[in-house]
Amino acid sequence: MSGNRDFQTSLNSRKGDAMNYRAWITKAAKQPMELGSVDPGPLGVDDVEVAVEHCGLCHSDLSVYSNDWGISQFPAILGHEVVGRVTAVGAAARGVTVGQRVGVGWSSGSCMHCRQCLSGNHHLCPQVQFTIVGHRGGFASHIRAHWAWVIPLPENLNYADAGPLLCGGITVFAPLVMHAASTDRVGVIGVGGLGHMAVKFAAAYGCEVTAFTSSESKFEEARGFGAHHVVSSKDSAAIKKLSGRLDLLISTVNVKLDWDTFIGTLAPNGRLHVVGAVLDPIPVPAFSLILQQRSVSGSPTGSPVAIATMLDFAARHNVTPQTEHFPMSQINEAFSRLESGKARYRIVLDADF
Repeated sequence: MSGNRDFQTSLNSRKGDAMNYRAWITKAAKQPMELGSVDPGPLGVDDVEVAVEHCGLCHSDLSVYSNDWGISQFPAILGHEVVGRVTAVGAAARGVTVGQRVGVGWSSGSCMHCRQCLSGNHHLCPQVQFTIVGHRGGFASHIRAHWAWVIPLPENLNYADAGPLLCGGITVFAPLVMHAASTDRVGVIGVGGLGHMAVKFAAAYGCEVTAFTSSESKFEEARGFGAHHVVSSKDSAAIKKLSGRLDLLISTVNVKLDWDTFIGTLAPNGRLHVVGAVLDPIPVPAFSLILQQRSVSGSPTGSPVAIATMLDFAARHNVTPQTEHFPMSQINEAFSRLESGKARYRIVLDADF
């Protein structure tokens, strides 16, 4: 039996090596993506090859596309919310089989031997490999990743809409697991691509949820996502009325805010947790923290086990992102829609090579 498995692994590896990928490639920052061929080279012993079916378009893709963070590498194949089927596995790969439906998120590899990896915090590995920086991402016919970062998807998950869970979903789910109890009062700043999933997860987690949004047009949608209360993030007086109320406040936005007023909404031992990549420093007066024993923290995505746990939770509680679908051949139009701020709330590209 094992001999047959080894033969199948070898056969699939050779198939993967012999083919060229098709991919949407951007040659420089903010340059339109063009369809091209990519020679993937030999399949690594720890690698898994996945035929892409769907790939979410995340604001992080836009940030790397524009080189907003100064870490982009071009030419680039973006896309890091991948759903597809395994087509080949390396000789040392474990945990997935050919034909299995899987996901690949923000990270596609880590060293597997440092203290962080060995303690289960692979996403904090100093050598963690971002899927879209110095690596070929999922706006392609196929993608490769280390087997530990290729996550089997629960059978009762809506696969076509699952991609955004692999980055945005775990990003907002992680602080709930780390810092909230089901009896807590949780606030979410921003009802967008991240924030709408944060509201859904917090409500499913059992928390009393307050959503903050600058757009009154989103008030009813936020309630539909599970928010018990909705407050304008531009209304300082309304925010101040929540003084000392929230146990956890998750910020999903990337813009300047009246941070001290928001910190004032925290109860004793409350926490402001930042997952939105705001580029400006966050000023925090010391006494806002000291007198009520409050904290400010942040986090990236999550480990492979954390991602798998989040997917199980999402499937069990029917937590799904609200999506718009484009064929991948309309990738440049999809980027323009995301950049315009009109997406409601996550864009998913369906492979049509």
